[in-house]
Amino acid sequence: MKKLTQKLVNALALLAIIGLTACSSDNDSVKQNEQPSPSTRLQIVHASPDAPLVNILADDSVVAENVDYLQATPYNSITVGSHTLAVKALLADETQIDAFAPVSVDLAAETIYTVLAVNNVAAIEPLVLTRPDTGVTTGKVRLQLVHAAANAPMVDIYLTTPGADLTQQSPLVTAEFKQSLDATEIDPGEYQVRITPAGDAQTIVYDSGSKMLNAGGDYLVAAVTNVGPGSHPVNLIAVNPQGQTLPWLHSETPAAVRVVHASPDAPAVDVVANDNFDAPLIENLAYTEFAGYVMLPAADYNIKVTPTGAQAPVVIDADLSLMAGESYNVIAANVLASIEPLVLTADNRRIATEAKLRLVHASPAAGNVDIYIVAPGADITDLTPALSDVALTADSGFVSLLPGDYDVILTVAGSKDIALGPVSVTLNGAGIYTAIARDAAGGGLPAGLILLDDFL
Repeated sequence: MKKLTQKLVNALALLAIIGLTACSSDNDSVKQNEQPSPSTRLQIVHASPDAPLVNILADDSVVAENVDYLQATPYNSITVGSHTLAVKALLADETQIDAFAPVSVDLAAETIYTVLAVNNVAAIEPLVLTRPDTGVTTGKVRLQLVHAAANAPMVDIYLTTPGADLTQQSPLVTAEFKQSLDATEIDPGEYQVRITPAGDAQTIVYDSGSKMLNAGGDYLVAAVTNVGPGSHPVNLIAVNPQGQTLPWLHSETPAAVRVVHASPDAPAVDVVANDNFDAPLIENLAYTEFAGYVMLPAADYNIKVTPTGAQAPVVIDADLSLMAGESYNVIAANVLASIEPLVLTADNRRIATEAKLRLVHASPAAGNVDIYIVAPGADITDLTPALSDVALTADSGFVSLLPGDYDVILTVAGSKDIALGPVSVTLNGAGIYTAIARDAAGGGLPAGLILLDDFL
């Protein structure tokens, strides 16, 4: 997996962007009468919900690398004048392509430019916002709002005291996709942001809950497509000058939980939350079966697993802290005598240019394995495994692959002796695929797979 990081390029590249004059040798000096070139400031925000990681270039010099959805760069100084900005999408094989055609911009002095990559990959485009490069007035907060969610129609955005009746309020801004509000200063304090369809104050599609805005804060606040749990179409992010993105999730954003029965000799089970045996969260889950994602309020839970219809014995007793906006897979793994809960978080954002494949080792009888992901029919004799010496309950995380056909093969660790496969799979762009290696019913070999997500 690519490590999702963001960094400024090395000093030489940055100097090239800013336009400072480099010394030709250690003994050269800057002319005393030479004035530095006037500069302005530039920030980039990745707001395309199905786009991959991107690299950002100005005049062919890299400004930031591996920027993910809802990440941003800090303000970068750049000389006043004409520049070419490019956003390079990173494909699963690490090649780069233009996310959209390079953009020529004429940058003026004393101005902050924010360039958002918006819309879905099929129609991705740059959205350029400007505002004066001035400090925030003492004792004030500065906000600039933008509608950056292509999936949402024209909306009213309200900024009120918490609990205010929207039917008695006027929206701070009414905006279609790509429209924005100029930078506006307000008093610090507690606020509530709510979004409704334009002209319909009673249909709330987003509610921030109470948010404290402190004096001196300076934020770009963008409505963006919700790619996590919950039926609400949008969330907000607040981006500060340092490039930190603060997620403002809908106040009722749930956690999503999916349970998989992968213990080969365990009976069918019930899954009970907080000792509510009268209403199990999941009932009568048999080996190799799984329950679809259940939406739960973010909170701390005690989860017990018992034979169906019984309160004892409790074969799993685990405490879970579920976070809003996260998706969890809870896998009952290993043989009954050693059964344990394997809890995995899942990034279920779909990326148009790649397939995401996750492999979980839950076959006690197989022992440690090597995993190969190869072209159909490939001979693995001289190939290196994609994952080596994978132990029971280990998880590959999501591996990004180009769309296409593959064979998945598991071998005994350190050998070419096949423990499972080859299993032929077709992986589509924007697809999410999870495969769990498991024992035969009752335990032992031959191993098989529990297939989830887009395998079904």
